[in-house]
Amino acid sequence: MDPADVAQCRQRFADFAVATARRAPLYATLSASIAADDEIAGLLTAAPPTQRQPVLLFACVHALLLAQPDDELASWYPNLRPAPPPASDPGPAFRRFCRRHREELLGLLARRSTQTNEIGRCAVFLPVFGLLADEVGPVVHVDVGTSAGLNLLLPHYGYRYEPGGTVGEGRAVELTCGVRGPLPIPAAIPPVVRSIGLDRAPIDVTDDDAARWLEACVWPDQTDRFERLRAAIALAREVGVDVRRGDAVTDTPALVAEVGRAGHPVVTNSWVLSYFTPAARGDYLAMLDAVGAERDLSWIYVESPAQISGLPVPPDETRSELTVLTVARWRDGRRTVDHVARCHPHGYWMQWG
Repeated sequence: MDPADVAQCRQRFADFAVATARRAPLYATLSASIAADDEIAGLLTAAPPTQRQPVLLFACVHALLLAQPDDELASWYPNLRPAPPPASDPGPAFRRFCRRHREELLGLLARRSTQTNEIGRCAVFLPVFGLLADEVGPVVHVDVGTSAGLNLLLPHYGYRYEPGGTVGEGRAVELTCGVRGPLPIPAAIPPVVRSIGLDRAPIDVTDDDAARWLEACVWPDQTDRFERLRAAIALAREVGVDVRRGDAVTDTPALVAEVGRAGHPVVTNSWVLSYFTPAARGDYLAMLDAVGAERDLSWIYVESPAQISGLPVPPDETRSELTVLTVARWRDGRRTVDHVARCHPHGYWMQWG
């Protein structure tokens, strides 16, 4: 291992400890410990340089623990043990686990990348789907950057808006969203008559190993996200999701044409466009403009304005790290853009208007 690479990894763990102290106390505590340990921090050098982030090592360990929930380290993971975690430092148990599973971890770090599918964002999408359905009738859904396709299940989830009320009451999976402002909550689940997801590296939720990796990428302190992800995976296995492998720019037009025979096409992105290069974002917008020149189309995206240069963002929020909900409409070949809300990146709240 190059000492300079190890030192860089140690610094990343030190920074991560500070950044996650409030949101993920377990990972914050472990990060502070790893930042002082060349051996454990150095494991991260097995990953490609662009993937050397603390969350990747934590996800790899979490994946192994999910398969071995009786290991001593699981005692500190809130999502794996209902009892309160031990008062002692989890660092020694974490180091022992990493040493026992060193070869497995090196293999995972070399080939895995973190990937999430945050279904809470459906609570942010739903009001806009309701508005669009009121405008144009039945809609069809193309989710680009879909991961495992769990956001395609938007019409199958239940939603509780506080204040505001419940939409789709009695569903197996219910998403809760705090409301600020005059949110137009639909009276019923909008008519979404067909849904397709597109991803360059889709996750097959019927594959136990693939589903376990998706679960492993959720931080164990966030038990509500973990449990609703598991419930959504079970629902996806029951009702099925149509997920295709492909490129956002070159393959989206064909999917829009395919589903567009059944209703008005709505393309969605949620925390995907920030991973595009500026040039790719420009190509993506040009592609949507070309599709919108030929047929009516709507596009909903939930992104951070500071990270999506080149795309329509609120003029006063170009440097904002907050997540913004934006709707673009192409009608008779003309594009209009409305920035309708700010929201939590995982859909826990939204401020309309």
